[in-house]
Amino acid sequence: MDMDASIQVASRRSRRQQRPMMSREALELVAARFRAMGEPLRLRILQELEGGEHNVSALADSVESTQPNVSKHLKTLQDAGLVKRRQQGNEVYYAIADAMVFELCEMICSRLRDRLEAQVGALKFRMRG
Repeated sequence: MDMDASIQVASRRSRRQQRPMMSREALELVAARFRAMGEPLRLRILQELEGGEHNVSALADSVESTQPNVSKHLKTLQDAGLVKRRQQGNEVYYAIADAMVFELCEMICSRLRDRLEAQVGALKFRMRG
């Protein structure tokens, strides 16, 4: 293991030791948030809401789904604390409740991008050799 890798491992251990252990209840809340984000349609809904508040009809149109289906997914996202709801007359509008969701998505997407680029690089190397 080289020096940089040793430093990274030590840094991860140090961060883990500083964080207190989470209770089972807290871990269940974290898991619920990850489960809520584990559905592609919900991620598409969140992506649409990144541009601002939308009503259910507009969201259904933009994600190419039915209004009842989008409403069901919005309820899951709301229960997980990711979106908030506002009623104005007969219309219900949804917006992002916790912008952390985009930081998390960016972190995951950048790691996936790095991994895919490494795999493509390895494939190109094999094809040359």
